[in-house]
Amino acid sequence: MLVRRVRVAPADVVFVKGVLEASEGLAAMFADHGGDLSIASPHERGADLAELLADLARDVGAVVIDDAPSAVVPLGAGSPGPYRADV
Repeated sequence: MLVRRVRVAPADVVFVKGVLEASEGLAAMFADHGGDLSIASPHERGADLAELLADLARDVGAVVIDDAPSAVVPLGAGSPGPYRADV
Protein backbone atom coordinates (compact mmCIF):
# COMPACT_ATOMS: atom_id res chain seq x y z
CA MET A 1 0.00 0.00 0.00
CA LEU A 2 1.03 3.57 -0.65
CA VAL A 3 0.16 6.14 1.99
CA ARG A 4 0.04 9.86 1.22
CA ARG A 5 -0.53 12.55 3.85
CA VAL A 6 -2.73 15.35 2.58
CA ARG A 7 -4.09 18.54 4.13
CA VAL A 8 -7.41 20.10 3.10
CA ALA A 9 -9.72 22.61 4.74
CA PRO A 10 -11.77 20.82 7.42
CA ALA A 11 -14.93 21.75 5.50
CA ASP A 12 -13.62 19.79 2.46
CA VAL A 13 -12.98 16.49 4.28
CA VAL A 14 -16.44 15.09 3.48
CA PHE A 15 -16.07 16.14 -0.17
CA VAL A 16 -12.68 14.36 -0.46
CA LYS A 17 -14.14 11.25 1.19
CA GLY A 18 -16.99 11.27 -1.34
CA VAL A 19 -14.58 11.62 -4.26
CA LEU A 20 -12.49 8.70 -3.00
CA GLU A 21 -15.54 6.50 -2.40
CA ALA A 22 -16.70 7.21 -5.97
CA SER A 23 -13.27 6.28 -7.36
CA GLU A 24 -13.87 2.52 -7.49
CA GLY A 25 -11.39 1.24 -4.92
CA LEU A 26 -8.67 3.77 -5.67
CA ALA A 27 -7.94 4.55 -2.04
CA ALA A 28 -9.14 4.63 1.54
CA MET A 29 -9.06 7.81 3.58
CA PHE A 30 -8.34 8.21 7.27
CA ALA A 31 -8.82 11.55 9.02
CA ASP A 32 -5.89 12.26 11.33
CA HIS A 33 -6.97 15.64 12.75
CA GLY A 34 -9.12 18.39 11.26
CA GLY A 35 -8.21 18.51 7.58
CA ASP A 36 -5.08 16.33 7.92
CA LEU A 37 -5.73 13.08 6.05
CA SER A 38 -3.91 9.84 5.35
CA ILE A 39 -4.86 8.31 2.02
CA ALA A 40 -3.89 4.69 1.36
CA SER A 41 -3.88 3.16 -2.11
CA PRO A 42 -2.63 -0.11 -3.66
CA HIS A 43 0.81 0.22 -5.29
CA GLU A 44 -0.61 -0.54 -8.73
CA ARG A 45 -2.97 2.47 -8.47
CA GLY A 46 -0.20 4.94 -7.58
CA ALA A 47 -0.40 6.86 -10.86
CA ASP A 48 -4.18 7.16 -10.53
CA LEU A 49 -3.79 8.42 -6.96
CA ALA A 50 -1.22 11.02 -8.04
CA GLU A 51 -3.64 12.27 -10.71
CA LEU A 52 -6.51 12.47 -8.21
CA LEU A 53 -4.34 14.35 -5.70
CA ALA A 54 -3.35 16.84 -8.42
CA ASP A 55 -7.05 17.36 -9.21
CA LEU A 56 -7.83 17.90 -5.52
CA ALA A 57 -4.97 20.41 -5.27
CA ARG A 58 -6.44 22.35 -8.17
CA ASP A 59 -10.10 22.07 -7.12
CA VAL A 60 -10.03 22.44 -3.31
CA GLY A 61 -6.48 23.54 -2.54
CA ALA A 62 -5.35 20.17 -1.16
CA VAL A 63 -1.69 20.12 -0.13
CA VAL A 64 0.34 16.91 -0.18
CA ILE A 65 2.32 17.05 3.06
CA ASP A 66 4.94 14.45 2.13
CA ASP A 67 7.06 14.51 -1.01
CA ALA A 68 7.09 10.75 -1.55
CA PRO A 69 4.53 8.11 -0.69
CA SER A 70 5.14 5.80 2.24
CA ALA A 71 4.91 2.09 1.60
CA VAL A 72 3.06 -0.04 4.13
CA VAL A 73 4.40 -3.59 4.31
CA PRO A 74 3.77 -6.55 6.61
CA LEU A 75 6.28 -6.94 9.45
CA GLY A 76 6.80 -10.69 8.92
CA ALA A 77 7.19 -12.39 5.58
CA GLY A 78 3.87 -13.96 4.73
CA SER A 79 2.24 -12.83 7.95
CA PRO A 80 -1.20 -11.17 7.76
CA GLY A 81 -0.14 -8.39 10.15
CA PRO A 82 0.70 -6.34 12.11
CA TYR A 83 1.80 -3.66 9.67
CA ARG A 84 4.32 -0.85 9.71
CA ALA A 85 5.01 2.09 7.44
CA ASP A 86 8.36 2.21 5.64
CA VAL A 87 9.31 5.80 5.05
